[in-house]
Amino acid sequence: MAFSKEDLNIDPAEETGRIVQWMRQSVGRRLHKQGAVIGISGGIDSSVCLALAVRAFGPQRVLGVALPEHESNSESLHLARNLAKQYGARFIVEEITDALSGFGAYARRDEAVKSVFPEFGEGYRSKIVLPPVTEKDTFNVFYLTIIAPDGQEKTKRLPLKEYLQIVAASNFKQRTRMSMLYYHADRLNYAVIGTGNKNEHEQGFFVKFGDGGADLKPIAHLFKTQVYQLAEFLGIPEEIRKRTPTTDTYSAECTQEEFFFRVPFEIGDLVWLGMERQVPPEEIARAASISVQEVINIQNDIKRKIRTAEYLKMNPLHLD
Repeated sequence: MAFSKEDLNIDPAEETGRIVQWMRQSVGRRLHKQGAVIGISGGIDSSVCLALAVRAFGPQRVLGVALPEHESNSESLHLARNLAKQYGARFIVEEITDALSGFGAYARRDEAVKSVFPEFGEGYRSKIVLPPVTEKDTFNVFYLTIIAPDGQEKTKRLPLKEYLQIVAASNFKQRTRMSMLYYHADRLNYAVIGTGNKNEHEQGFFVKFGDGGADLKPIAHLFKTQVYQLAEFLGIPEEIRKRTPTTDTYSAECTQEEFFFRVPFEIGDLVWLGMERQVPPEEIARAASISVQEVINIQNDIKRKIRTAEYLKMNPLHLD
């Protein structure tokens, strides 16, 4: 049978049962915990993980935590609250703006932005973006975009020093959220559920000891497109399923495709699956409706990111 988009299809009912059983065994028998804490953002991944956790442990043993800060999209909190209500999970809000200000996260980031754009100031927003990977087979070259209060955008190539400082400062957000989740997990004797999918986990779209910090990751084996299949089966609201995945990291709205993946998930997942199955690039190109060169570019980008992600997933080194 010819390779096609249908190869990404899963049986969502069967997969849900398999994941739920694994979650129960992992949390109860291996971790000896009594329930689950999960950060919910109104995005597709955390929503699916919440629904799975409720099936695994029951709503009274699942705590959903929204972790907004002053640059978060206000819609995210609304969606998270409604999601927890729909599934009957307990829900709390932990505002982390003051903690981030205490770390100097905003000031340190903006200092680097001003090095590139001296006019950056009050009312401005910023984000880091990448060009589409299909355009050229190159290493990641990051660009900084600022948006003025009047909506005017400017973009410049981002020097390495400023890039590293912006990312380092922005990573306070994920690490602060992780700390808060573990506070609640420790006081309740619960496990922290990581929400990363296969795309994020394998390619390194997470912060070490930040959103990568968790006790178990129930969807880390699923492509993003497969997470959407689970979402429909689990009854995740359409307003969440239709929402464009964002980073919830930068002051300007930034999609995951812009910042990291560089290609739509429905194309990237198919190319990646074909690469895993050693399908010829010509056949993948036909299935994905792109050129052979674009297939090669995407595969090379995925391979580079997987190699880079090895550091993020490493345990601390030590002498034997």
